[in-house]
Amino acid sequence: MTEATPAPLRVGLLGYGIAGRVFHAPLIAATPGLSLHAVVTRDPQRREQVRREHPDARLVDDASLLWRSPEALDLVVVATPNKQHVPMARAAVAAGLAVVVDKPLAATAAQGRALVDEATGRGVPLTVFQNRRWDGDFLTARRLLDEGALGRVTRFESRFERWRPAIKPGWRESGTAAEAGGALYDLGAHLVDQAVQLFGPVRSIYAEVDRRRPGARVDDDAFVALTHANGVRSHLWTSAVAAQLGPRLRILGDRAAYTTYGLDPQEAALREGVRPGAPGWGEVPPERYGTLGVDGDLRPVRTEPGRYQSFYRRVVAALRDGTPLPVDPSDAADTVALIELAHRSAAQGAVLPVPSPPAG
Repeated sequence: MTEATPAPLRVGLLGYGIAGRVFHAPLIAATPGLSLHAVVTRDPQRREQVRREHPDARLVDDASLLWRSPEALDLVVVATPNKQHVPMARAAVAAGLAVVVDKPLAATAAQGRALVDEATGRGVPLTVFQNRRWDGDFLTARRLLDEGALGRVTRFESRFERWRPAIKPGWRESGTAAEAGGALYDLGAHLVDQAVQLFGPVRSIYAEVDRRRPGARVDDDAFVALTHANGVRSHLWTSAVAAQLGPRLRILGDRAAYTTYGLDPQEAALREGVRPGAPGWGEVPPERYGTLGVDGDLRPVRTEPGRYQSFYRRVVAALRDGTPLPVDPSDAADTVALIELAHRSAAQGAVLPVPSPPAG
């Protein structure tokens, strides 16, 4: 007698902007064991998009309606503007619902850690959507480091740069640091997370954070230098005013270097309506492979296929089988702490020590 397939976990998605529509909803729909059950949005245009793209999902005007009937859901995904991440996640935790929060977890490390403590105290699973841990170039870099292909690493360079000289409307360009707005909280959250994942704890930080475009209300150009406890120095850039883009990743070791250009293709594919499982998902063509070696002796290295789908598959496994969640939320709180320190360093023009995270 075969074992019955468990019913899909019912997901409530809060927000249907870029994060909700481009990333979370398609990935949820493509993940076995998940069902997009409800979407919270008041915007008429976005409600019509939900009806068209996910016709089986129930439309909800206000998240408070979800908390009144928590038994109707198994998981809540918070894809709202950043300033709402903590209050919405706290409400889900109070309702006893497992939570995925889009990055950044919070505007301050104190808020993030309090949320983590509250979820832990209530026994509610909480994780953070640091999807770029599953970028193909990052996965390739991790593999090369594990293989020792670069020798002893001395420097890591990482960039998320764009050319957007005109300010776009929306909260991402208008929220203050207190609301987790600006480039450093947005793409910087990925840069810092990836650096720490690859090279471990940070002992000092220096940053330059600027508003370069006329009328900019939040930072649109930032550089962060991290000195890791193991001696590696990470140099991280995020910018909306890069007319020529630098390498996406460059890792320098005493045996070889690895350099790659261009963004992981998964975001562009999701924007075009392609989902995981489609032919060529997450793959970059050979002409875009990064190179390994020293000048005069370089060879292309196949880029690992990106796999954003791994995040939600691990969420399903964690909720069903008790395996670890895909991202420890304490890591995300530590990332916010580094972003806060980066803003402070930029304001003071100083290198600042990084305190050890509070004991768990």
